[in-house]
Amino acid sequence: MDLAREHGLSTQAIRNYEDAGILPAAERTVHGYRTYTPLHAQSLRAFLALAPGHGHQTATSIMRAVNRGATEDALRLIDESHGQLLDDRRTLQAVEAALRDLAPMPQERGDTFIGPLARRLGIRPATLRKWENAGLVRPRRDPQTGYRIYSAADVRDVRLAHQLRRGGYLLEQIAPLIAQVRSAGGVAPLESTLREWQARLSARGRAMLKGAADLDAYLCARER
Repeated sequence: MDLAREHGLSTQAIRNYEDAGILPAAERTVHGYRTYTPLHAQSLRAFLALAPGHGHQTATSIMRAVNRGATEDALRLIDESHGQLLDDRRTLQAVEAALRDLAPMPQERGDTFIGPLARRLGIRPATLRKWENAGLVRPRRDPQTGYRIYSAADVRDVRLAHQLRRGGYLLEQIAPLIAQVRSAGGVAPLESTLREWQARLSARGRAMLKGAADLDAYLCARER
């Protein structure tokens, strides 16, 4: 099948795409064979271009909407996907800003307790306890007194959480970022991760542009 060979796909994959609504329904010959046209080829190109930027599931939903004539639904899905990319960019910018704010501070030394740490940051001890419950920080306990003891790494995590909270981010958004700092072994090794994150966002943005161009070509072909 020419349509499959052009994109390095199997004939079964093309049938699956049609069954999923990614391609418009094909006409059948008198013997029951599917007949694919240049319009099907344009539809397939649009889907394959949309998938890298929007993800397979969203790209499928977009093509299904277009093929059932619900163009407005397809455009709404595209807008939502762009909105998610913008949110991801803002999150990255917030993390970068928070890390910049941490950089000029002197290296934390020794341990501290919840009261002095709260006063240093201008927050209440209850806020630190809330952040602990949310998994943002994990101070150890003194075995005799039960007091929370914050290590230098704990203070780093608290300060990063404080910066992100000031930026308007929710605890559930901050927790995975703090976990990434911990797994990276600190703030400095995270810089390469942030560069990779930026590169992925840029690639998604470019892929969305490519997908939009091919989808517009398909929409024009359908109108003709």
